[in-house]
Amino acid sequence: MAIEYPASYWKDYELLDSGNGEKLERFGAYVLRRPEPKALWTPSLSEAEWKRLLHVTFRPGAGFGKAGKEDSGTWERSRRMEDNWVINYNGLPDADTHAASDLHLSLRLGLTSFKHVGVFPEQAPNWEFIYRETSRLVRIHKANGLETPRVLNLFAYTGGASLAAKCAGADVTHLDSVRQVVSWARDNMERSGLDGIRWVVEDALKFARREARRGRRYDGIILDPPAYGHGPDGEKWKLDELLFGMLQNVAEILSPRDSFMVLNLYSNGYSAALGETIVREAFKGAAAGAGGAAASSAGRAFTSLESGELALADSFGKSLPLSIYVRAKL
Repeated sequence: MAIEYPASYWKDYELLDSGNGEKLERFGAYVLRRPEPKALWTPSLSEAEWKRLLHVTFRPGAGFGKAGKEDSGTWERSRRMEDNWVINYNGLPDADTHAASDLHLSLRLGLTSFKHVGVFPEQAPNWEFIYRETSRLVRIHKANGLETPRVLNLFAYTGGASLAAKCAGADVTHLDSVRQVVSWARDNMERSGLDGIRWVVEDALKFARREARRGRRYDGIILDPPAYGHGPDGEKWKLDELLFGMLQNVAEILSPRDSFMVLNLYSNGYSAALGETIVREAFKGAAAGAGGAAASSAGRAFTSLESGELALADSFGKSLPLSIYVRAKL
């Protein structure tokens, strides 16, 4: 199983230390202390050293540990800092030519009441995959006189993955159920010097079902569903109950060839092997209607299907796994 980390050259992010159920991170000029249940070991730095470095600490509130409210709380400043600030991410150079990447993201960060700051830095390897695959599809479409590739980002949050696809030249649809988060993503697009992303505030499962009924297809689909959530009209999302059905809908609306899908899961108890099995089984039902794509008794034939973990390594070499991914190419 592969374990992937953000490239060490990313100067605007650093996991300084981790342990005792917490992580100490630098985002740009500021150092944050946040809960991290997976950090089961002892920190490498002393408590005095953590405090010396700190700008702000997240303190869990009354909802901590409750499903859907486990990340609620407040921030306690140790030193003066801005409520909002910006970090940048520049993509990896081309592996063959060493040419500079066109993947340039400017991401606004902020101290939210749910521990998050507007970016999940361990997602950088997924951004790189999305950028590479979208760039490949753009070249294929241009060579064959086809329309610009369409990429759909479900549960899209503040849009790092959407921006990666847009940097590569895709026609991007960004969907999230929270209007304020979509506005945040729009701000990130503008800061990154991009435009033209289609913004949708809707329940992801409802949208995917409607697109399937319309026969609409996408050349890339990205989904990063939470364990629990709500749509804008009160629709309830529970990962264990709805993920498989969602993936079946994704299989219907993903183009049967020259396409890709990225699934990311943060929920505890999900493994890479489980994620890969869910994807394989969900795509079985779409095999017969794959528009001529090769299929077998095991389902639609992927040109590649890979899974693994996304992790962060702190300054002392301790590996902190945070999510699992499944990446499929057809």
